[in-house]
Amino acid sequence: PGCNTKVQLGAMFLALFGWVSSCVTTFVPLWKNLNLDLNELEIWTMGLWQVCIVQEEGATECKAHDSFLALPLELRVSRILMCLSNGLGLLGFLLASLGSDCWKICEEKPDLKKWLLLAGGAAFGTSGIMTLAPVSWVAYNTVLEFWDETIPNIVPRWEFGEAMFLGWFAGFFLAAGGLLLIYTTCLNRTETPDVPSAVCLQRPAMEGPAGISPWSHRSHPKTADLVI
Repeated sequence: PGCNTKVQLGAMFLALFGWVSSCVTTFVPLWKNLNLDLNELEIWTMGLWQVCIVQEEGATECKAHDSFLALPLELRVSRILMCLSNGLGLLGFLLASLGSDCWKICEEKPDLKKWLLLAGGAAFGTSGIMTLAPVSWVAYNTVLEFWDETIPNIVPRWEFGEAMFLGWFAGFFLAAGGLLLIYTTCLNRTETPDVPSAVCLQRPAMEGPAGISPWSHRSHPKTADLVI
């Protein structure tokens, strides 16, 4: 149906926007910001792959993290989960494209297209969860460190960067797109119920020797008493 096709397209565009945002979140060094009170002309930013210093003149100097094992646990896990999320999002887009009604591929196999669409929606949903989990974990640790009373007040504190908000939106869009795709597969099932064939509903035509149906003798049983 046309309505179902529009829902599929909307879900795929929603998930595609989330996947692109998730890829941007993975690689930009804007997960955390640090403002130095001693030098207000510089802003430090941190990502999963590098640390950058943004100066007031607009110059930016970045340095990659020295070692993966030297990173905090949440950043190491976030690297792995975000990369897996990006791969799952790409796989989900390919599966959902093959299973959508817009493509004429495998039209003679509707069950295969339904399972491809279902697998694409599940991949999108899993990708969204794998994006939300590391972003939320890093945000939680950032809040704990910001309000840690054991750290002197003169020590600068890391704060939320723009990439963390983008990551939350990306995970939400991926999960919403995946759920919509799964919903369209259930919609297809409810719109095409199993209707018994008309042949099965017909009364079998049985005729006697003279070509008269035996049902005719039972049509008016009470009229037999009126025959003289």
